[in-house]
Amino acid sequence: MDTTTYRAYTNIALIKYWGKRNKELFLPVTSSLSLTLDQFYTETTLEWNSQSNEDTFTLDGQIQDINAIEKVSRFINMFRDLSGIHRPVHVNSTNHVPTAAGLASSASAFAALASACNDLFETNLSNKELSTYARRGSGSATRSLFGGFTVWHKGIGNESDSSFAEMIDEADWDIGMLVVMINKEQKKISSRVGMEHTIETSPFYKLWPETVAEDLEAIIPAIENRDFPTIGQIAEHNAMKMHATIIAADPSMTYWEPESLTAMNIVRELREAGIPCYFTMDAGPNVKVLCRLSQAEEIKKAFEKHFSSDRLVITGPGKAPHKIS
Repeated sequence: MDTTTYRAYTNIALIKYWGKRNKELFLPVTSSLSLTLDQFYTETTLEWNSQSNEDTFTLDGQIQDINAIEKVSRFINMFRDLSGIHRPVHVNSTNHVPTAAGLASSASAFAALASACNDLFETNLSNKELSTYARRGSGSATRSLFGGFTVWHKGIGNESDSSFAEMIDEADWDIGMLVVMINKEQKKISSRVGMEHTIETSPFYKLWPETVAEDLEAIIPAIENRDFPTIGQIAEHNAMKMHATIIAADPSMTYWEPESLTAMNIVRELREAGIPCYFTMDAGPNVKVLCRLSQAEEIKKAFEKHFSSDRLVITGPGKAPHKIS
């Protein structure tokens, strides 16, 4: 085999990942839970590099700089070391999702790259094992190795193999999201910088691990019972608690923009009108509205009074990475 191409989907955390206890191994402070989405994805082609003795990397048609190449090379080195095959590669990746805008592009990107590496280097890792490698590129990529509702276990101490992901529900029922594109541009403060700043300076952060554990314990049975209102209530509150830790950092910061607040208020108004839906936000301004997929069009129409339709994307549950060619 000389080349392989994989598609992997983004995921949106309903119980957030916000903080590393080990920066080198990307081990999280808490466990987290997400829903994989079918409308946002990355396609990555990996091939042996016959044109150079070094790795090369193209993203969205643009040749990447040395810093980006080095990051990708460090990631691929894990598969070189595991397989014993030390050959240069060319990575050609296309994001079908805005990059670094709080829509989990890094999750789908490293899940696709990990899957392609596993194939090209013939390391034959299961998705559970592969999730511990994908994590080293982007923490959220751990969860994009699976479809549906997925839990990323925080693990024990500094034991890398103990921090893995697994799907707990295929989400093959009436659930989806409306993604409200507030700003597609790359955010000014990266997730990594915002995360570290929050951990170091926010007085609220010390409460974060405890409240996440409580939310995770409550949301898993709600998913098993397909109790949508409870799932939504827990997810919305968890997102707001994460953003509270960010706002309370010193100096204070926020990923919200004025239209983020507009979107949140529309969700509240819809609930008051009897339409169950709930918002969540990651480290970025874009708002994701968790809803019953059967009601997504109705919810979208309510948002079209304030946002143009090209900024509104309905998405159902996504699946695990799969080979394209």
